[in-house]
Amino acid sequence: MPRVVDHDARRRDIAAALLAVAARDGHDGVNSRAVARELGVAVGSLWHYFDGFDDVIRAAAAEVTRRTEERIRTATEGLRGLARLEAIMREVLPVDATTRTEAHVVVGFWGRLASIAPTAEASAPTIPLWRTETSEALEQAVADGELRADTPLDDVLALLRAITYGQQIVEVAEPADAATHLRVLAAILHPWRA
Repeated sequence: MPRVVDHDARRRDIAAALLAVAARDGHDGVNSRAVARELGVAVGSLWHYFDGFDDVIRAAAAEVTRRTEERIRTATEGLRGLARLEAIMREVLPVDATTRTEAHVVVGFWGRLASIAPTAEASAPTIPLWRTETSEALEQAVADGELRADTPLDDVLALLRAITYGQQIVEVAEPADAATHLRVLAAILHPWRA
């Protein structure tokens, strides 16, 4: 009887293997042989799940997004306003071992992702959940009196999005401690604190 394989789970396993290779060996070490070796499978078995290596890279980007969204949901449970906002930002800014590693992996793939045709599942690192959660946290902060009523929420949201990318690049180019990354967040919010 043929074995039943969960194709989505197997695709995620392959994407996770690519991320593990990139984190351990750097981007120069990422190739189909290295990913297959990480999984303990033959290279040809990768192509049962993907059309080519660019598809694996797209899936890896989507896997980073999935992991980040999962962490955001967990970190923000029961929080609102600025406490919720800080919890969200701690999951995307490079402030711990996980987010620092992700910054190195994702920034290294951005050029490749930009050069290949986009797909719906590879919308990373845009993270739609991040946008929704962050917007709601800002609105709550205004409603709760933590931020001024005249806070330009759309502009602050755009700045927060920019620093999620920018601080990842800073981490790769000029590694900094968590406090340095979080001071950028504080500086954006400072003019609008009630």
